[in-house]
Amino acid sequence: MKLNKLGESELHVSEIGLGTMTWGEQNSERDAHLQLDFALAHGINFIDTAEMYPVPPSAHTYARTETYLGSWLARQKRDQLVIASKVAGPGRRDWVRGGRTELTRANIAEALNDSLARLKTDYLDLYQIHWPARNVPMFGVTRYDPSKETPAVPIVEQSGTMAWLIQAGKIRHYGLSNETTWGVCEFVRVARAHGLPPPLTVQNAYSLVNRMFDGELAEASFRERVPLLAYSPLAMGMLTGKFVAGAKPPRARLTQYADFGERYKREQVRAAADEYCRLAQSRGLSPAEMALAFVRTRWFVASSLVGATDLAQLKQNIDSVKVELDAATLEGIDAIHSRYPSPAA
Repeated sequence: MKLNKLGESELHVSEIGLGTMTWGEQNSERDAHLQLDFALAHGINFIDTAEMYPVPPSAHTYARTETYLGSWLARQKRDQLVIASKVAGPGRRDWVRGGRTELTRANIAEALNDSLARLKTDYLDLYQIHWPARNVPMFGVTRYDPSKETPAVPIVEQSGTMAWLIQAGKIRHYGLSNETTWGVCEFVRVARAHGLPPPLTVQNAYSLVNRMFDGELAEASFRERVPLLAYSPLAMGMLTGKFVAGAKPPRARLTQYADFGERYKREQVRAAADEYCRLAQSRGLSPAEMALAFVRTRWFVASSLVGATDLAQLKQNIDSVKVELDAATLEGIDAIHSRYPSPAA
């Protein structure tokens, strides 16, 4: 497994990282540990989680994923792993920390200390803001609506808190997630202006059916040296072939959870995914291999985060690193993208 240098840091992460959002909902603690052992044996050193996981989130399962990871992490050589987690942003779930979700210093510190206790570690390599504190279009919403503006913790306060946690030795770096071009640039600008560490990474959705990062965010990534950690590279399973022709596999998350992943259930997403699956098969590839190999070819991607509900899926995802897409396949991908430009954005 190839290791990529993470931005301007000393960290090197596997080109495929292990996502964890199914652990505690669709996967048991034993399942999680089997996945972790398998991933580690196959060269993965980067593991990403969040206090909000598992997903879909609920008060009953809140933070269970970190607990499952922590019981495994306690038995590992910590310095050989890169562990990332996230602090939940404001709103969305009142049961997160009793509703204390504004990104103040006190709330971020409380969230981090709780995560460290669950993860059974003294520090995180990367601590990410799960979504912005301010009003932004995200999770499938594409239009900014100024009428939804509300007071938010200033970016300088959030950055200062992260600097304080770095100085305390509790985190090595911090990152952003579900962030906009303006947000990435503003975090970097504020850091420079106030002598604070800048964000190391941005973790956004990126796949064949969501290539919004290709434009302004890619420019910001390049100029500010903030690489992408790509989540949902298989578009919640839409790019694996199991949903072709309107199929609804019973164990799939998009089937099990009616109100989850709405952006991936759009008609245009299904049409585009079907075309990508047909292209992959015509090139002698599985749809998942092609989808993951494509994300890996993007110059701004430091690591693709893959999740699985069983070891067979995880093996196929990891094996995709052996696939190199030829010019004809890339041309076919571009042709489909021209007809269906980022339908899951």
